Amino acid sequence: MDAIRVAEVRSPAEIYDEQFVPALFGRFSGVVADAAGIRAGQRVLDVACGTGALACAAAERVGRGGAVVGLDANADMLAMARRKSGAIEWIDGRAEALPFPDCGFDVVVSQFGMMFFDDRPAALREMQRVLRPGGRLAVAVCDAVERSAGYGLLAALLQRLFGRQVADAFRAPFALGDPALLRSMCTQAALTRAEVNTVTATVRFASVEALVAAERACIWTLGGLLDDAQFDRLRQEARRALQPCVQGDGSIAFEMPALLISANRS
Repeated sequence: MDAIRVAEVRSPAEIYDEQFVPALFGRFSGVVADAAGIRAGQRVLDVACGTGALACAAAERVGRGGAVVGLDANADMLAMARRKSGAIEWIDGRAEALPFPDCGFDVVVSQFGMMFFDDRPAALREMQRVLRPGGRLAVAVCDAVERSAGYGLLAALLQRLFGRQVADAFRAPFALGDPALLRSMCTQAALTRAEVNTVTATVRFASVEALVAAERACIWTLGGLLDDAQFDRLRQEARRALQPCVQGDGSIAFEMPALLISANRS
């Protein structure tokens, strides 16, 4: 059974955890944890925690003397996260209405979730609200797709093969890749001392076919948009289009920039 057919029988949360976390999200966890300055003994909240990559990285840093809470609105994601750690408290909830009292956390982090929030300034206000005075906020979003070598090539290929509607569906997670837009959101959220900086990590899939299979199964981008014949065509064309990113062992790797909002609560 090939990679694409395997992807079809996995749940969206399983696909996310088995393919996107090691290829992408897990690679940024240390970057975001570093930016947040997470250290031993702190109480940390991971907003839109998904299957727990960043929350688990935070738990390693805070140690037994600290505590980590992971929050997500997707029950399937939380179910996967609970399999990873019983030491982390996993909570069902929305970023725009965090179910916590004021000033309860030393650090609040969020990794590649804000693009999908209904009200992004409200979410930022909530994250600031639950921070203690002097607490640290770090929120990462994807930079513009054009600044990501591999994903930029794939977006251009999708538009050439299937038109703008399909390409724009793939581009959705990159919608906040504009520092000026993020600064405007921070202003709306009264994050007056926020900074927006670029951070990078290396995306790596086992092959071009594995990347295409993962995107096919992703309900947030291409899932359900293309039929079998179209995905076969995409897989064939992607081998050529993404050749600049293919490594000697057949894997595909490229640098992906992200934009990072960071702020300390006064």
